[in-house]
Amino acid sequence: MSENQDRRRAARDRLAQQREQDRARDRRRRTLIVSTAVVGVLALAAVIGVIAANAGKNDNDSEAGPAVTPSGAMGKDGLALQVGADDAPSTLTIWEDFRCPVCAQFENTFRDTITELTDSGRLKVEYHLATIIDGNLGGSGSLRAANAAACAQDAGKFAPYHDTLFRDQPAETDDAFGENSKLIELAGKVKGLDTPAFRSCVEDGTHDSWVEKSNKAFTEGGFQGTPTALLNGESIFPKKGNEQISAANIKKWVAEANKGKKPGTVGATPSASPAED
Repeated sequence: MSENQDRRRAARDRLAQQREQDRARDRRRRTLIVSTAVVGVLALAAVIGVIAANAGKNDNDSEAGPAVTPSGAMGKDGLALQVGADDAPSTLTIWEDFRCPVCAQFENTFRDTITELTDSGRLKVEYHLATIIDGNLGGSGSLRAANAAACAQDAGKFAPYHDTLFRDQPAETDDAFGENSKLIELAGKVKGLDTPAFRSCVEDGTHDSWVEKSNKAFTEGGFQGTPTALLNGESIFPKKGNEQISAANIKKWVAEANKGKKPGTVGATPSASPAED
């Protein structure tokens, strides 16, 4: 009898041990899921961005007239809107679409980090605008918002208006940015931007052809989707090498790139340079 009891006890112990191992495995799996949630969302959205980038062209492309370059636009063909000092030792190049939800997630997640780096002269950012969501889902919100952002550049208010558009971004399928009135309404959140000159620029589509030129450069550039983020020409989204993007890693990557280099002139106003050939 005692022998049978011992066998039953041993069987119960093995069963309890197996259950505990199963529970531990489930806990590890849940922890892994939680710890990689943000990266997973970004990676999935990046795949969606690839699909959008390869979608049909915006119907407005064929109607483009002479491009009116925003004041202070820089780089090749005057397609970059710069934030940060000219002489910052590193450059972050970002391609974005104002209707792109992953672009909003990227901006809203890393905005404070990027602002800290630009304000300290360690980094300058060159923003390029694309309209792939218009081409993929229809509508004109990507184009209209990009034109409005270029109008804000004319007024010296690109950075705060850019941030406002991403903070107040509608759902991807909601073409609310296709209404100029909505874009003018949001300009009210940026001190000094809602002026007759800005309204006229938005309503007239002053920079529409420039935006379409920028989008053409994006589609012909071999990029995989929006957002595309390049630190000194090397992709850092959704990862750099084997390291996933994070606020801490962005700071580390910039520090590594800037080793032995002086910060740029803090507070210097970017000045337009001749468009590169």
